Amino acid sequence: MAVGIFAVFTGNGKGKTTAALGHVARALGHGKKVCVIQFIKGGWQTGEEQFYTSCPGVDFHVRGRGFTWKSEDLDKDIEVARKAWSFAQEIIKANQYDLLVLDELTYLAHYSMISEEEILRSIGERPPSLHIIVTGRYAGEKMIEQADLVTEMKEVKHPYKQGVKAQAGFDF
Repeated sequence: MAVGIFAVFTGNGKGKTTAALGHVARALGHGKKVCVIQFIKGGWQTGEEQFYTSCPGVDFHVRGRGFTWKSEDLDKDIEVARKAWSFAQEIIKANQYDLLVLDELTYLAHYSMISEEEILRSIGERPPSLHIIVTGRYAGEKMIEQADLVTEMKEVKHPYKQGVKAQAGFDF
């Protein structure tokens, strides 16, 4: 029986979600059942959503309203975030998946929408074989300590700083 790994992909560099989605492809290649929940994305349709919603073996849920830090209705964002987190807790307890990706979950703790303690309690109570990947900037010290694997993406150079906007098929 597999031992569930709790992984965190954090840092200010590009590639956190991309790395998690690579794990999704890897798991699917081995016939594993996967669930992806995106907590912030939602203001536009991403390539990963378009692709993975058509793949057997993966359940893909976009539960955000876009970039929360640009929101004009933070109360609505908090309500949406809490509903999405309740949904994630149900997924964890249901024990129907081999891999669960909680994309951009760190922002919910960072912006005090959900406490880091509550997040870590639910992850700590996961079924023993469930792999969980959490992505996003600002992973807290407690999350880093509890995780089995932590990778920090470091921005060295980014085209955005030269005025190049995000591009379909590369950035989303």
